[in-house]
Amino acid sequence: MALAGAALTTGGIALPAGAQALAPTPTMRGGANNYIPGAPVVQRIGGGGFWMTGTVRRAGDGAPLPGIRIQIWAHTTEGRESDRHSHGATLTAADGSFRLEMPQIVPAFGQAHGHLAYEGEGFRTVFLRPVMASARDTSLAAHFVLQPV
Repeated sequence: MALAGAALTTGGIALPAGAQALAPTPTMRGGANNYIPGAPVVQRIGGGGFWMTGTVRRAGDGAPLPGIRIQIWAHTTEGRESDRHSHGATLTAADGSFRLEMPQIVPAFGQAHGHLAYEGEGFRTVFLRPVMASARDTSLAAHFVLQPV
């Protein structure tokens, strides 16, 4: 019989017992559009004013993944999503969270959306293309659950 609020300990991190079956995030259709490999890790993209945030966890046990490189790009008030200056990368914190300030995302092809990618060693590549609820939003969150290879 399972206890309510039970936790799983993985690498010194206590996780909810239900996290054991956490499924990996699939790549989204259109997520890789205008991807430029090797975008540099930056403190901010352009003039800022908009926040892209999220988390990165490991499939299965849900453990947060620190030091993971996430690339972010979008069509913004300062450039198109194909422009090199519209791309940048950030690293996840110890709790698996990330945040990167960038210019305001504006609609492209009728939708305000961002692009995010994980591409590195140890996990399967994932491309995300989250759509904003409103073009007036000043932040967008995207969450990765990475499948080890």
